[in-house]
Amino acid sequence: MRHTRIAAVFTHACAAALAATALAACGSSDSAVSHGGVTTLRYQGWTDQVTNAELADALGFFGGRIKLDWIGNTISGPQDIQAAATGQTDFGGAFAGAVAKLASAGAPITAVVDDGGADDQTFAGYYVLDSSSIHTAADLVGKKVGVNTLGGQNEADIHDALKKAGLTLAQIKSVQLVPLPPPNTEDALRKGQIDVAALQGGQFQQRALADGGIRPVFTELEQYGPFNGSEYVVRNDLIAENPAAVTAFATGVAKAIEWQRTTPVDQVIAEFAKIINARHRPNEDTSTLKYWRSVGIPARYGAISDIDFTRWQSWLQDTGAISGPLQPSKFYTNRFNSLAVGANGG
Repeated sequence: MRHTRIAAVFTHACAAALAATALAACGSSDSAVSHGGVTTLRYQGWTDQVTNAELADALGFFGGRIKLDWIGNTISGPQDIQAAATGQTDFGGAFAGAVAKLASAGAPITAVVDDGGADDQTFAGYYVLDSSSIHTAADLVGKKVGVNTLGGQNEADIHDALKKAGLTLAQIKSVQLVPLPPPNTEDALRKGQIDVAALQGGQFQQRALADGGIRPVFTELEQYGPFNGSEYVVRNDLIAENPAAVTAFATGVAKAIEWQRTTPVDQVIAEFAKIINARHRPNEDTSTLKYWRSVGIPARYGAISDIDFTRWQSWLQDTGAISGPLQPSKFYTNRFNSLAVGANGG
């Protein structure tokens, strides 16, 4: 297993951005195909999980305007939005820092609705075995941390926690990030392959806690409070060519977010199981769905705001992704989410 330092440059983001720029002019003919008022959007899913877009589709919240075409599963948020930027898919979701990083590198993408975050029920945490000598964020220096991807929110969380603890950039760089699929991170911790496990809010974290024998060093909720962490992005050529489809998509996702917020947990879980069982994808398992707690998005109707991006400015600057202050208005818009107006003050 290859160990990569926390300060490793997100070079594949830049490569994707360059490729996206080259493909933007010619990729549109292969994407977002529309027939009879229905636009087909290609996308990637997540194993054993139901995305907000998939839920919106299943519940009819796209109003018959959008048809989803699953092309496979993603391995991470950064990879997912790179696929969208380069024309392999039509939309993707990742944490706002990765969106800002890719867009700053020149990728023609815009965030249009929230896709994840942290609330008092659902948040990522950084867990160790009960017997571990690690008790504070500062103890992560020189340790191996299992994360879902490089260049993602786990990396930013760790950077921010260690910087807040007064550690130097050199000390922060000594933390070894070990990319692991979320379903396998708990097992790697228990086998001693990593010192700390970044367990994403929701079913995998709750399963690990139910298994016992672990404790948190810190959590996103402790670090930031409730926050909107990730967004769905679409390519700018799709926005220019089919704004009605983008509106149907963003508004449908917004409805799905609120449906999860207002529907009893057992009914949400039942709907997720129904969707997974009906799609017949290989090697999927619904057993961890029982640990789902909440949608994890504080913003009503998934409305995006500047703070969703500026929160990650220190990490972006320290890792060399940007050289000056962020300009969030370049990365997102709420104008295609017809339910966002007034939801969070604008």
